[in-house]
Amino acid sequence: MDETTVRDLEAAAFRRLVSHLRSRQDVQNIDLMIQAGFCRNCLADWLSEAAQDAGVSLDREGARAHVYGEPYADWKARQPEATPEQIAAFKATQTSHS
Repeated sequence: MDETTVRDLEAAAFRRLVSHLRSRQDVQNIDLMIQAGFCRNCLADWLSEAAQDAGVSLDREGARAHVYGEPYADWKARQPEATPEQIAAFKATQTSHS
């Protein structure tokens, strides 16, 4: 495959991932971190870094708004606090990767 096709396919996969995550607001970021080692905020950070590398102005909050489909503060306000069990599971993943 040529570079343009690869880029277009990767962009389509990214858009589908973002759409999927927007539709699954029941899945908390901490659950994603426990299971996959990344969350929506990580994805937004990667988007912001890619924009910076390309010379495009997109700060962290703008990238988060893109990934979440709304201001991050609005999304976060609807999310429950992480449970002690979730926090313990997350911490366990951190020590197992050290």
